[in-house]
Amino acid sequence: MTATDSSLLVIYTGGTLGMRAGPDGLAPGGDIEARLRRALAALPPDRRASLPDFRVLETAAPIDSSAATPRDWQALARLIADHYRTCAGIVVIHGTDTLAWTAASLAYQLQGLDRPVVVTGAMRPLEASGSDATANLEAALRFAADPRLQEVAVCFAGRLLRGVRTRKWQTREADAFASPNQPPLGECVGEDAVLYPGRGLERRQRGAPRFELPDYTPLADGAVPRIVLWPGLAAWQLEAWLADDRVGGALLELWGAGNLPDDPALAEALARAAGEGKLIAAISQCPRGAVAIGDYAAGRPLLESGVLAGDDMTPEAAVTKLVHLLAQPLPTAERRARFLTPLVGERAAPER
Repeated sequence: MTATDSSLLVIYTGGTLGMRAGPDGLAPGGDIEARLRRALAALPPDRRASLPDFRVLETAAPIDSSAATPRDWQALARLIADHYRTCAGIVVIHGTDTLAWTAASLAYQLQGLDRPVVVTGAMRPLEASGSDATANLEAALRFAADPRLQEVAVCFAGRLLRGVRTRKWQTREADAFASPNQPPLGECVGEDAVLYPGRGLERRQRGAPRFELPDYTPLADGAVPRIVLWPGLAAWQLEAWLADDRVGGALLELWGAGNLPDDPALAEALARAAGEGKLIAAISQCPRGAVAIGDYAAGRPLLESGVLAGDDMTPEAAVTKLVHLLAQPLPTAERRARFLTPLVGERAAPER
């Protein structure tokens, strides 16, 4: 196959879509290509005839996505990098629990992508009554065949969302994903997959693909904790996270627009960690809107401690970006600058 081949590649990593019932409950099932083709063959003839051609690649050990780690993000990105030039676009079938984390990580690793990578899954298994699996797969295939889409996106319940802006929003409903601070990139209208003009990355950050595929292994076992503030948080608790030599950075989820409890010891713990070269970033616990560190007096210690404002980023986008930057041989100042810079549409662009 060549780079101009019009067929798609479907990568199956596991998750609910391909699960089957077993003695201990649902678990990843096999024979996925035949099952996918059988499900699509049940579509109305006109819709079936208009689907793009595809081939299927199954990862060596499909998993429940709750077991995924940064090692899995890295392995998937490298798999895509190995195959992306042999197809017009890629669909990744993934479990929903950590789908948004994987999509965000792929976006950073596959910067400069010049064709679609669409991540999808299902809330109910492929063969289950009332399953959403076939509809999600059909929509993902249609979006992945559109060369105007040149980024990592999530397709679910008829909507296409920027991968690095997506969050799982529901535990059981079919419309399980949301993009709280970024409008959808596209939507299914009938059997058409429609991209909204001007919302994609296809006209930004162009040039040859500049994939960044660093080794995430040293960071895969808890090197970037996510710390959500709660009333009564004590400095010793924060210190217990940040002082560990295995921690390279952390994400703080603050109250409101970016406030910290009035405790100098908390600010001292943050300043000490930042002074050691650890990347400490902060976003709001509120799903909509951005942090504005320093607008309130309660947030000033964060600025003075060297904490990086994550603007309106999702937790998934912020943590995976910290992992990505820490995995690269960059000086601390460059890592800090890149965190504050929009790389793949993961945060609002700075005002000019």
